[in-house]
Amino acid sequence: MSILITGAGGYVGQELAAAFLASTPSSTTVTITDVVQPAVPKSAAQHASRLNCIRADLTSPKEVDELISASQPYETVYLLHGIMSSGAEANFELGTRVNLDSTRYILDRLRATMPGVKVVFTSSLAVYGLASPGLLPDEYNFPPVPSTSYGSQKLIIETLVTDYSRRGFIDGRSVRLPTVTVRAGAPTQAASSFASDIIREPFHGKKAILPVKRDVEMWICSPHTIVKNLIHARDVPAEAFGVSRSVNLPGLKVNVQQMLDALEAVGGKERRALVEEKYDAAVDKIVQTWTPEFSNERAFKLGFSPDISMEENVKHFASAFV
Repeated sequence: MSILITGAGGYVGQELAAAFLASTPSSTTVTITDVVQPAVPKSAAQHASRLNCIRADLTSPKEVDELISASQPYETVYLLHGIMSSGAEANFELGTRVNLDSTRYILDRLRATMPGVKVVFTSSLAVYGLASPGLLPDEYNFPPVPSTSYGSQKLIIETLVTDYSRRGFIDGRSVRLPTVTVRAGAPTQAASSFASDIIREPFHGKKAILPVKRDVEMWICSPHTIVKNLIHARDVPAEAFGVSRSVNLPGLKVNVQQMLDALEAVGGKERRALVEEKYDAAVDKIVQTWTPEFSNERAFKLGFSPDISMEENVKHFASAFV
């Protein structure tokens, strides 16, 4: 079995690659790629012989053709690459080229070289705008009408994944991720980056900026659960999805104050004091378009796992510092 993960220089991609290497037979190989050659995940160093790390610019058809060919078929392809929300909003051309154009070319290359291949596309709940008060959105009662270019680009690819699957070109599934926190590594261009920054940076003894108010509510999920559910996504029977290959992954509603309380409960008052409140209207404008809670019902029916509590999430992250 061979697995390809794009965008694997990022934290989730690294964790996903490590999880596959640790849980699959020795005959399984994993290829990870990004615009900068991704590193071997530290936790998977003992499996390095089964890991191919490739630098590839996925906006280049030539480089995609070299990465994806009939001579080396993949059993599953994970599409994690992309320009995040704030970055895609600030640079429309770059966001369109990476999030939309490159992903469509990859899908077409896959259907031409390995028809029927499983494809797991990491979409986002940014495909939705802000729901009316009192509505608990699910995949059917709230139409996806994005409020950002990032969300629009993700929704277009979701539509292609469903249509390509209907036609038998691929066996696709689009999983809409909540805000993933706590991410290790460097801050990202996502408007939601602060949700990890205000936990991660204090554990490194650094100051973190909180750009929104403490009563802001968010729909989040821990990296531990995200990776678990990404692995499960490939095992869901195609017929279980029905007419749509898109699913909202399980999440947890928390407000920023609860995040800060979890930081203090696990890391102490000294770390909590490293979070500085500094309002940023541009970030807040994007965050205010996000719906803070979704129904988990369909995801649970498809076998996806619920998330852990915010405090357990922080404890899991903090374990690396013990």
